[in-house]
Amino acid sequence: MIVIGRRTLLGWAALLGCMPEMSAMTDLDRALLEAAAAGDGAAITRLLAAGAAVDVRDANRRTALLVATAANHVEPARRLIAAGADVNAKDDREDSPYLLAAASGHLDILRMTLAHGADLTSVNRYGGTGLIPAAHYGHVDTVRVLLDTAIDIDHVNRLGWTALLEAVILGDGGQRHTEIVRLLVAAGANVNLPDRIGVTPLAHARRAGHAAIAAILVAAGAR
Repeated sequence: MIVIGRRTLLGWAALLGCMPEMSAMTDLDRALLEAAAAGDGAAITRLLAAGAAVDVRDANRRTALLVATAANHVEPARRLIAAGADVNAKDDREDSPYLLAAASGHLDILRMTLAHGADLTSVNRYGGTGLIPAAHYGHVDTVRVLLDTAIDIDHVNRLGWTALLEAVILGDGGQRHTEIVRLLVAAGANVNLPDRIGVTPLAHARRAGHAAIAAILVAAGAR
């Protein structure tokens, strides 16, 4: 009897699940993914004109647009989006071009995804909208751009945190995260919405010694 562990079975299931997609991939499709990774916009245009599938996926279900987004290749991303690439297509890590651009602070690509149907309600593997990791990683301009959309400013992820809480808890209390807190507060974030165990943004800021952030919160009525 051959014993196969559950992890092994899951691995084979995942592999088998993507095999039809992989087997259907043409040489043009493979070249398109390679061109996206290399940032070769001219090659992308040629390959698409020759019949490469704009939303072909690799073994990790990444589209060419997602590959280009990961490397912040702006012009290749622009050409793919112009050709109809799906800005909301997720890979097996639940990243999409829109979500990854927001989390990475890739502002030019983010703006393009927003102009081409980015789903503001979509969430990453932590259950967070694009705004939450942007606040976490201190991407001030990204936060500013997203706050000009209809994104849910008080969305709570699977950790029980909002964008405001992530900026306070995971930020370093420096200039970037302080500015993000100011932007979120000015945009109407609920300054008294606590985490899942009842700790408020102000309490977290004080515990971490983030005096400037605490002052912003207090001025906005935080308790």
